[in-house]
Amino acid sequence: MEYIFKAENITKNYTGHKALDNVSISVPKQSVYGLLGPNGAGKTTLIRIINQIIGPDEGKLFFDGEKLKPEHVHFIGYLPEERGLYKKMKIGEQALYLAQLKNVNKHDAKKKLKVWFEKFDLLPWWDKKVEELSKGMAQKMQFIITILHQPKLLIFDEPFSGFDPINVNLLKEEILNLRNNGATIIFSTHNMSSVEEICDDITLINKSRIILEGNVKEIRKSHSLGIYCVELEDVKKPLESMLGSQYNVSLEGKSENLYKYRIRKPDGDPSNNLLKSIMEAGRVISFQEVLPSMNDIFIKNVTGKYPDEVNNKNNYQNNQI
Repeated sequence: MEYIFKAENITKNYTGHKALDNVSISVPKQSVYGLLGPNGAGKTTLIRIINQIIGPDEGKLFFDGEKLKPEHVHFIGYLPEERGLYKKMKIGEQALYLAQLKNVNKHDAKKKLKVWFEKFDLLPWWDKKVEELSKGMAQKMQFIITILHQPKLLIFDEPFSGFDPINVNLLKEEILNLRNNGATIIFSTHNMSSVEEICDDITLINKSRIILEGNVKEIRKSHSLGIYCVELEDVKKPLESMLGSQYNVSLEGKSENLYKYRIRKPDGDPSNNLLKSIMEAGRVISFQEVLPSMNDIFIKNVTGKYPDEVNNKNNYQNNQI
């Protein structure tokens, strides 16, 4: 696997505080990589190190197979959580100025900006001042400026903050389009549902150290609690009595001839055994494993336990088997 960015054994200390403690990450090319953690975990420090705003005390950094150099900043686009625009400047004028700082010539910048501004419904505001924009519109403008020079690596820190659901979906689509067209994205957020939707891999940092990393789908599977949702028709005998006391069975609903069960199997018991027994009880309409959400996994790994309501079926997402 090829990596656009690698950090090896990065340590960063501030006075009386260790912000990063022997942190190593490898970001695959053309992927969306989630950088997660509670407030104060060390995420922002790592992002600043990648952008060469600050340097590490120890460790090595690599960009696209080379040691990280000052000139690599031209191949990185960074959208920080704290936005910053010149409020008195006109929107189009400012966008052109910032694009030229990223080595995009004025003619090409204007052409590209017009396309993006039209896509994000900003074109009528071209000659307006930034202070006239809503928060969401200003954030869309900064998103466009961040990606305009087509960097190899994009770093988005809470990119959906302040957006309504329609614009969140618009931005998600564009982030996935950027990945599909060759860009790599480091995506930092506290919104775990967005992580499940768009991230390929994640690293979870807590108290300056990595506590979880890997592919999102594989992480969810590794946290399986053995919980299944089952729908049966033509039930011959009660499933509760048929499966025995080693299974935790609850009837979640019934409508006419359709029974909906939620079952937790014993640890180590193959799901095929459960399915075989269920098939003897009636006609199986659906058999789905219910995995913990990334939100619950985040809480479990940071605090050491799942949230109190973790057994509520609404806190899981079904994966068809």
